[in-house]
Amino acid sequence: MDMTAIAIVAIIAWAIVSITKGVKPNRKAQAKQTELQAEHAQIKQDMQLMSERLAVLEKIVTDEKYHLNKEFASLNN
Repeated sequence: MDMTAIAIVAIIAWAIVSITKGVKPNRKAQAKQTELQAEHAQIKQDMQLMSERLAVLEKIVTDEKYHLNKEFASLNN
């Protein structure tokens, strides 16, 4: 009878510990989440910069003067 009571108390204690661990935020998980958020923000900023640079390059390449200068350069060679 005593072993059964000890087993029941141990199971209940284990369940309580498992529940409370699940409720508390894990420091490692929080640090990883913060790191991932910072990396995500940096990638978004880089993508914005690259989009702006690509727009400038598209404007240069589609400019008529660019095509004329390219043709003149090919004639000079």
